[in-house]
Amino acid sequence: MWNALFCNIAERGLITVKHHKGAILKFSQRMGITSAEKIIQIESIDVDLRNSLWSVLSEIYWKRFNLPKYHMGDRCDRVSNSNLGSLFTSLWLHYFKLPIDTIPIFFYDEKNALNRIRENFFSAKWFEIYDFIEFVAVHGPKAMNGAFIATCNDFLERENSGYRFVCGKIVEISSSDEISEIDNAISKSTPYYGVKQHLSSAISLLSDRKNPDYRNSIKESISAVESLCKSISGKDNATLGAALKELEKNNLLHPALKSAFSSLYGYTNDTGGIRHALMEESTLTGADARFMLISCSAFVNYVIASTNSA
Repeated sequence: MWNALFCNIAERGLITVKHHKGAILKFSQRMGITSAEKIIQIESIDVDLRNSLWSVLSEIYWKRFNLPKYHMGDRCDRVSNSNLGSLFTSLWLHYFKLPIDTIPIFFYDEKNALNRIRENFFSAKWFEIYDFIEFVAVHGPKAMNGAFIATCNDFLERENSGYRFVCGKIVEISSSDEISEIDNAISKSTPYYGVKQHLSSAISLLSDRKNPDYRNSIKESISAVESLCKSISGKDNATLGAALKELEKNNLLHPALKSAFSSLYGYTNDTGGIRHALMEESTLTGADARFMLISCSAFVNYVIASTNSA
């Protein structure tokens, strides 16, 4: 089973997962006895997803534990001298918040460092699982982290999780198209420093599972659009409305799209518009913040593409 999922190891030195959408259905699924599709997993993780995420951790990190150089009369699996030593130190110091002198000395034995992590992983609550893989994706060896994030996203999609890695953060977004819009906006906005910073801040505020700040996430998403419009229109002091008009005048924005974008966010020219209107709301939800992040990302992509083709 795993041989079909974890492939191209020799080619990349890491793991990629074969696309699963064309996978052959089980007999029970073909007969309609069991469902081929799961209900989207929000605020939960089932056994299949938990096992899959652990397998990704195992294949990309744990099985690539690089044994330190052997010394005569000494064991060669000391954690501190290995390629994962920094990750384990970070886990104990910043994630588990335990004294680092309690890190097991050896990687392979009955009470080793890996067993300690495994026991914690399989007893963790659903949100702690996401906390853990997000932490590892940041603090693990950099050469492995990109493949880890991509592989996790494949399994999160396969198991119908409502969460994905976006720019290194776990975010409650289930559509691959939505993820693509945000990723593209982050990537394409590199020449526009303010845009990238605002979008990154919006993601961080939205993805904080302990204390999400939907209001300020929305503010940052809107600020990304405002920053881009000002930059491209060449008018740093322009309001969002004025910047949109400038883009329209220069044939960089279709009038219908400009009108729709202004109307969508309830823009007004005289009171600070969208930012003030939304900040007064007391019932903002994660859905509101996600919608704004995705919409603003799509708009950023559209304007940058229009500018580049002009």
